[in-house]
Amino acid sequence: MLALRLTRAARPAVQLRRLLVAAASAGTGFLLLGSLGYAMHHPRTPGAAALRLAWCVVPLAATVYLARAVARTDPGTRPRPGLSAVGLGPGRLMAVSALTTLLSCTLGSLVALMLFLHLRGDLTGMPFDGKGAQFLAADRPFPVPAALTLLALLPVAASAAVALSLRPRDPRPPAGKGRAGASFGARRLTVTRQAPTPEEAPAEVGAEEAGWSDVLTVAPPPREAPAGFPWGVAALAAGLAVQAYANRTAPASVLALPVEGAAVLGAWLLTALGLVLAAPGLTYLCGRVLQSAQPGALRLLAGRVLMSEATRIGRPLGVVCAVTSAALATTAMYDQPAAAFGPLSTVATLVVGGCTLATLLTAAVEARQSRAGTTAALLRLGAPATMLRGSAALRAAALITLFVPLTLLIAYLSALPPTG
Repeated sequence: MLALRLTRAARPAVQLRRLLVAAASAGTGFLLLGSLGYAMHHPRTPGAAALRLAWCVVPLAATVYLARAVARTDPGTRPRPGLSAVGLGPGRLMAVSALTTLLSCTLGSLVALMLFLHLRGDLTGMPFDGKGAQFLAADRPFPVPAALTLLALLPVAASAAVALSLRPRDPRPPAGKGRAGASFGARRLTVTRQAPTPEEAPAEVGAEEAGWSDVLTVAPPPREAPAGFPWGVAALAAGLAVQAYANRTAPASVLALPVEGAAVLGAWLLTALGLVLAAPGLTYLCGRVLQSAQPGALRLLAGRVLMSEATRIGRPLGVVCAVTSAALATTAMYDQPAAAFGPLSTVATLVVGGCTLATLLTAAVEARQSRAGTTAALLRLGAPATMLRGSAALRAAALITLFVPLTLLIAYLSALPPTG
């Protein structure tokens, strides 16, 4: 009962994010059912039907990623003092979060099922003058077990991803780092001094830099560079190479033929994997560049925050970069109706694009929550609010400066016509 009250008593912003997960689940479920309808209506082309079902992996993965990000930012299922005494420890809260995700995704899947049955005419007769009968297979019996099996994929995968992400971990620090970590934590909590006055600062150093450089060294400490950057570059190069090979097929038939369509799907997945693995390292590099050449307090704070949040912000940025570059390349290459995904292309675009943007915004919320203690400490030390807002604007400008040209470059390379 207490766990249910924690879930229901969430703030409107949390409930809105859960509704976004349910809406994304409804769109993904409708795509899965649409693939099932295509297979029912074209029983003699199992390869094309399997390819359309395989393409549903992309929106399914985007929805699972969004559900995981939403669960990580849910304050109601975060361990807090006193909850363990009433039986809500980290393990129980993890189970509550996974159950909440399961319910949200199941609700979306049920909405997709009701809409699909309504469009087939199984509930209220054939709507839209029967124009959707081709991909809905309205003239054939509806296989309920197969539909329920497909719709169960997303709730199970999302809840499993949430449980794996929020599983209780050993709070003990690694061997050899316990003393340093404890001393740093104590130092950060006990820093109470104010910034030095201009009279105390050296003449050759500005008052702002002299007052905040050592404070920022304590509050947002630099971290090690994220691992995976070389693997990301290798996967990105491999994905672009496979795309160049797949582009030798006529653009109008790439999504219609199983072999070429599978090659395009594999190339996009490799490219997306490479960007997701390389983006944290690129975000960390942005933080290092901001701190180069004698940085002031503003650039030092922006760079330290980017370095500390490189993994949390970089991975969603990599996903957004991959989806945007794929959309730009598709727009440039496949401009014929045969290359479209039928009536479901708009739904797939909205689901994937909406999930990636919502995941990026949710990751920004999580990053803000994680550095709430540091922000409060800086404000107690007298840091002006304009410096914090300027740091956020500088971080956004640095990321845009790097990732927008990178996205355009990858889209250009993906859409290059074959030579020879």
